[in-house]
Amino acid sequence: MRIGIIGLGNMGGRIARRLLAAGEPVLGYDLSAEAVARSGAMPARSVATLVAEADVVMLSLPDSRAVEAVVDGDDGLLGHCRAPQIVVDLGTSSPASTVRIHGDLARRGVQYVDAGISGGAKAAEQGTLTIMAGGSPEALERVKPVLAHFAARVYHMGGSGTGHTAKLLNNYLNGVSLAATAEVMIAARKAGLDLPTLLDAINHGSGVNFATLERFPSIVRGDYLEGGLTVDLMAKDILLYLELVRELQLTSLTGAGTLGCFSLAAALGYGDQISNRVVDALGDLAGGLRVNE
Repeated sequence: MRIGIIGLGNMGGRIARRLLAAGEPVLGYDLSAEAVARSGAMPARSVATLVAEADVVMLSLPDSRAVEAVVDGDDGLLGHCRAPQIVVDLGTSSPASTVRIHGDLARRGVQYVDAGISGGAKAAEQGTLTIMAGGSPEALERVKPVLAHFAARVYHMGGSGTGHTAKLLNNYLNGVSLAATAEVMIAARKAGLDLPTLLDAINHGSGVNFATLERFPSIVRGDYLEGGLTVDLMAKDILLYLELVRELQLTSLTGAGTLGCFSLAAALGYGDQISNRVVDALGDLAGGLRVNE
């Protein structure tokens, strides 16, 4: 199948390179010509030309607003798609928006799979991402050979919107563990503990989580693992989770504090930097502490 990717940033570019390394021809479109060049994909002049030539169209975009602009725009996907194309949304989007787009594309005979990816930049480069997918099981089966080039696990969560719902739940837990671990690391630094030793103890204890296992062993050495989800995007994902909770008529008792951590980091100038920098924002409040000094 001919593959087109719209959005070749941190994740889309890495996915394009994985596909190219596997021998798949990839057509790419991004507002940044530099991003297209870095990805190695064959550049498309527009969304319309990419859609005209691709059998599978993958979207790797920051939010629902960007997805809706690509789908609904005058030169967009909806006006140029055709049966039996499949559109795969790899981002973190509003489930309500996803369901609406699914219906609009279905009327054109086009399948829409919401396929939230998790694992970060390192997993994208290694081809070990996890995918939580919603939509037709038949459509998912058709694109699984493509997904297998960059994902080690693919879970079918149910109908349209369930993949993005699962991704929001996952990202919220990611945000909670990152914010909480950042706070603990600043406290440990202030208390004079040796942070690598503390992390080793936590990772063999009950406080272990993704941030303690995969993030902070590098961060305390000065490597912030650049290239992953930014502070602004993390805050966006937490807001989407809180909207979902409200729609479900539930209450989040931990949401305000988690959102506050990343909103603070954005306000202190870390918005366009990797979300791991939230630890520096908390360090700023503590008088300029850094966990890697």
